[in-house]
Amino acid sequence: WRKRMGDLYALDFDGVLCDSCGESSLSAVKAARVRWPGLFEGVDSALEEWIVDQMHIVRPVVETGYENLLLVRLLLETKIPSIRKSSVAEGLTVDGILESWGTIKPVIMEAWDEDKDALVDLFGKVRDDWINKDLTTWIGANRFYPGVSDALKFASSKIYIVTTKQGRFAETLLREIAGVILPSERVYGLGTGPKVEVLKLLQNKPEHQGLTLHFVEDRLATLKNVIKEPELDKWNLYLGNWGYNTETERAEAASIPRIQVIELSTFSNKLK
Repeated sequence: WRKRMGDLYALDFDGVLCDSCGESSLSAVKAARVRWPGLFEGVDSALEEWIVDQMHIVRPVVETGYENLLLVRLLLETKIPSIRKSSVAEGLTVDGILESWGTIKPVIMEAWDEDKDALVDLFGKVRDDWINKDLTTWIGANRFYPGVSDALKFASSKIYIVTTKQGRFAETLLREIAGVILPSERVYGLGTGPKVEVLKLLQNKPEHQGLTLHFVEDRLATLKNVIKEPELDKWNLYLGNWGYNTETERAEAASIPRIQVIELSTFSNKLK
């Protein structure tokens, strides 16, 4: 018999801790107006609202924030034939986006002659501007899922954030909404490498030897990437059913022995 060493939780941020879809959609619309001013000349508030509504539906396809910008423009092109630069947009529905985003994305990036790094920078800059001008409304466009703030505050486990969001934004939201101050070295954000590499790094730290490893994510594709790496066999994997995933993805996850599909209340209890 030996004392249980304890638990380490690697947590995704958007869709697991924080419902940021409102904020990321609004930031993407602001950024799209900067990037493609000509396309947005005739876009009124009603059309903008329609775009933001649709963004909530297609949110499960987003892996990294800048993709929100592409989705905003794509939705606009589905609505207004005269501005179409890519034939993909013709007759495209939100279901079509959910099903085929992986193949659509490279096609529109090329058709629009866009550069990923430039979009990432712009998306970050637009967020920074919004935060600097009006922190209160930026924070107000985000919310933590019920029970999560307390669970993080009183967690007895060792917590790391592993996210494709820029780290500074995750830290601001944790502090301002959840009242949780995590040291920066516990937050692995955009630019720290793929999540599978971060998990390898965490499991190999000398101070983590003997801990039980848990990874909570809302993207099935990310969990499948972890399963492909034999080196990461020690990780317990969870798909949060409250996050940005579809019913089809939840059903598929339930059929994979390595993945546990969990509910929000179960998750909050696990951290304590």
